[in-house]
Amino acid sequence: MDVLDYSTLEKQGYGGFLLKNAPERVLQFGEGNFLRAFVDYFIDRLNESAGFGGKVCLVQPIPGGDAVRDAINSQQGLYTLYLRGFENGAKKESKRIVSSVSRCINPYVDFAAFLECAGNPDLRFIVSNTTEAGIAYDPSCRYGDEPPASFPAKLARFLHERWKRTGGDASKGFVILSCELIDDNGRELRRCVERYIADWKLDPAFARWVAEANTFCSTLVDRIVTGFPRKEADALNAANGYVDNAMDTGECFGFWVIEGDRRIAEELKLDKAGLPVIVVPDHTPYKQRKVRILNGAHTSFVLGAYLKGFDIVRDCMEDDGVRGFMEKTIYEEIIPTLSLPRKELEDFAHSVAERFRNPFIDHRLLDISLNSVSKWKARCLPSVKGYCAKFGKPPHNLSASFRALVEFYSRGERWNAGGNALEAKRGGETYLVRDSRDVLQWFLENRNLPPGELVRRCAANAAFWGEDINAYLE
Repeated sequence: MDVLDYSTLEKQGYGGFLLKNAPERVLQFGEGNFLRAFVDYFIDRLNESAGFGGKVCLVQPIPGGDAVRDAINSQQGLYTLYLRGFENGAKKESKRIVSSVSRCINPYVDFAAFLECAGNPDLRFIVSNTTEAGIAYDPSCRYGDEPPASFPAKLARFLHERWKRTGGDASKGFVILSCELIDDNGRELRRCVERYIADWKLDPAFARWVAEANTFCSTLVDRIVTGFPRKEADALNAANGYVDNAMDTGECFGFWVIEGDRRIAEELKLDKAGLPVIVVPDHTPYKQRKVRILNGAHTSFVLGAYLKGFDIVRDCMEDDGVRGFMEKTIYEEIIPTLSLPRKELEDFAHSVAERFRNPFIDHRLLDISLNSVSKWKARCLPSVKGYCAKFGKPPHNLSASFRALVEFYSRGERWNAGGNALEAKRGGETYLVRDSRDVLQWFLENRNLPPGELVRRCAANAAFWGEDINAYLE
């Protein structure tokens, strides 16, 4: 079979939307599955429905991973995206050939091509998803590195190149959309860039241009992306009549919150596309909604459900007991602590329940259990404290979830062979408790305490929770 590209589709008489030629309006740090199933998909929809009229140039943020870059370039940026899930009580599947991507540059191989993008007068948006560790200050980075190692240093170098090539034109700054999963990602990225400007002793006029001509937006992204469908690839290629080495899969649900002013929405032409993308003055309430309802629901029920014999999230949703526990936790203990309108919160909670039932994703409870102590602190403890403040008593279900966490961890009997997890028992099965070594060591040393005393001592451990939280729990 032919490899997917424009000529292959022409030979097939493909009649779907394609945008073959358009200026590169977006520079994207990250060529991975998530951004291609999320941002690049949205750009493709904007091209079709709103006349955005722009391509996305991908930049490989770290060395290696050439297979993805080579696949994208050999396919002229084209790839097939499958979105699959469970909506309104039924399975839903869609397939789309995404044509918003132009090419992928590896700055470690061709740094000049990377810098050349700075001279493109049509370039307006910069997007990134370089993992949670990507937005970090690395003092070893130097201006003359080709390229600097860290993403913020690459961005600082690119912005300086833009400033030089445009003569400091204030109209040639960028809207920078950070999609990394850290708090206030846009503001943190800006702080890192400013440190490099100071370290490298760059022109004060350039520093002013960065501050005044560029907008660093914090964003919230929400979509589960399952990536290249390795087990299904041959069958999908046969059905399509072409070989696609960059195909991607994800869930139907998607939501992107951009913190900024109305002008950003107007430039992206969001009003014309009907996409789940919003621009708001403050993304924090939406961040809280996702962390406390979606992530908090996961963290509150998965450990107890695993101990009861469940292995997959979807199966938990078919059990009246587990699903009822989750729903009561969300609707009676989490939603009352949040600031968005109740209807919006309940609609989101309904979508979460459907996402958990997705028949195309085998989301393993043990995978979700990784680092549950820090997850419970970030995802559940704020709801616990908010509930206590509002109702003057501890929440029943979230307190039960804490006890389940303690039991899940305290079943760890010994270190595994690699010394990075504890071996525990569920019936006749062995499972691994995975967390930081200091957390696991504490449970190993205290596991033989009476259950009630163990829960009390764990709740009193300020190293875990930042304070003694016994007063917040039943």
